[in-house]
Amino acid sequence: MKISEAARQSGLPAKTIRYYESIGLFNSERQQNGYRDYQERDVKQLRFINRARQLGFSLDECRGLLQLFRDPHRTSRHVKELAESRMHLIDEQIANLMAMKETLSGLITQCPGNDDSDCIILDKLADEKH
Repeated sequence: MKISEAARQSGLPAKTIRYYESIGLFNSERQQNGYRDYQERDVKQLRFINRARQLGFSLDECRGLLQLFRDPHRTSRHVKELAESRMHLIDEQIANLMAMKETLSGLITQCPGNDDSDCIILDKLADEKH
């Protein structure tokens, strides 16, 4: 199948598929005329990458997950460790976002939001002490 059909079936833009191929994350077969020829297994792997990216896995992590996906002798222990590591990073990101939200909420509460030029939000952003 052509890249446009692989893109449609995988949910990835053709440009992204080409990028994944350029960095060696994913490889499709080439026909004699040089055109890419995508098979159902290719679409399955592209869907796999797409879903892993949606869950926050980096391209390098996707590379490792794809190797495990392709390896019939893999152990689920290793896959679980990778997923737990990703979840730990997500928990850290959530904590950082919650701290950012609290800080911003406090600044918004302190701001009268009137027609004065004085602005506590801008003053605090410029404050070196945080």
